[in-house]
Amino acid sequence: MPSRRDFLKGTGAFAAGSAILGPAHASDVTQRAIEAGKELMREFGVTDKTDRKDRKPAHVVVVGGGFGGATAAKYIRMWSDGTVKVTLVERNAQFVSCPISNLVIGGVKNIEDISAGYDNLQKQWGIEVITDSVIGIDPNTREIRLARGDTLKYDRAVLSPGVDFMPDMVEGLTGNEHLVPHAWKAGAQTVLLRSQLETMPDGGVYAMHIPLAPFRCPPGPYERASLIANYFKQHKPKSKVLILDSNPDIQSKKGLFTKAWEANYPGMIEYRANSRLMAVDAATRTAELEFSTVKADVLNVVPPMRAGRLVDFLGVDLANDRWVEVNFQTLEVKGVPGVHVLGDATLSAPGMPKSGHMANQHAKVAAAAIVEMLAGRSPNPTPVVMNTCYSFTDEKTGIHVASVHQWDNEKRTLLPVQGAGGISAAGSSLEGRHALNWARNIWADMLT
Repeated sequence: MPSRRDFLKGTGAFAAGSAILGPAHASDVTQRAIEAGKELMREFGVTDKTDRKDRKPAHVVVVGGGFGGATAAKYIRMWSDGTVKVTLVERNAQFVSCPISNLVIGGVKNIEDISAGYDNLQKQWGIEVITDSVIGIDPNTREIRLARGDTLKYDRAVLSPGVDFMPDMVEGLTGNEHLVPHAWKAGAQTVLLRSQLETMPDGGVYAMHIPLAPFRCPPGPYERASLIANYFKQHKPKSKVLILDSNPDIQSKKGLFTKAWEANYPGMIEYRANSRLMAVDAATRTAELEFSTVKADVLNVVPPMRAGRLVDFLGVDLANDRWVEVNFQTLEVKGVPGVHVLGDATLSAPGMPKSGHMANQHAKVAAAAIVEMLAGRSPNPTPVVMNTCYSFTDEKTGIHVASVHQWDNEKRTLLPVQGAGGISAAGSSLEGRHALNWARNIWADMLT
């Protein structure tokens, strides 16, 4: 079974300097990144640069600067020894981390603690970073059009668009996210939900609705409920947390969450399964469920979700009208040569969660494949990826679930490795420290 060190190594773990990572000398950071990258080259099947033949100049355009896109941009540049030009297009000037954002909502951290810029990718790796939105992709001419009017030609494109929401599936939700926040994309919505909780009177009700799976970060809703209950326990002890779950049961770490709720928040958290949401009245914070109506002081609806709409430019049919089908040996889109899609936007392989760590792993598989294919070689035919999802049940106590996924040549996909990974025996403050270290390491891996 892989050790915790193996999982951290899978992110390219090292200390680094940025607003969210703590101070470090830039040259030291880059050198540690290079050393970690060399070790990962072998694991992801990249030919050592000393054995490479001269290659023609190539340009890779990466769209989306999250856990998948930023990682892919950096590793393509690193593993090609700087010979592949990489352009990263991201509409936001700063990265804001979804993992750890529930600690902001729970009042444990501030939004600045989970935010960072893209300066190091430009300065240390020579990546061109463009702050703009994509308004068109032509896979035939291999061109990407930007809102400001520029057109980028590419040899290969990497899209990491995350998810977009489908609020129209819930009557009354569209256009009312300022009253009924989702806070499922970290940033302004995170701050909004935190503000609503702060102004809610003691004795009030916070209600969260969870969509049917699959959704981004399976443990995330239950972690959020835990941390909001933790805040209420300390500052609004008469208040209540109501979880309205469309699913028949808790989707991740059920035993660990329910044990924490019973021990730490008796009578404060109520969980209701099979709670299908039909409509909301945003003005009164009322949720109309299939068989009942709930009125809350703070109503937090996580809408149904799909692949980021950027993928619609590819003109391919989406699985279940929501997700992009890819070849997990390369993350190349089925039916669209030269375009790779990463992370939450993909139709997940069996047992594969939609998580920041998995997007990071997708990025490295894709980066390795792209570097090899641009050099005229075949990519690694048997990739292996790892995932760890940490959650907090209070401001210090952490829990985790981990898995390993290996290519199965017969089924032509990645499958979970039986007996690898695992789940916490119990929550602990040590696990909480591991969770924060995991976050710092993966932020460093993608941004420095």
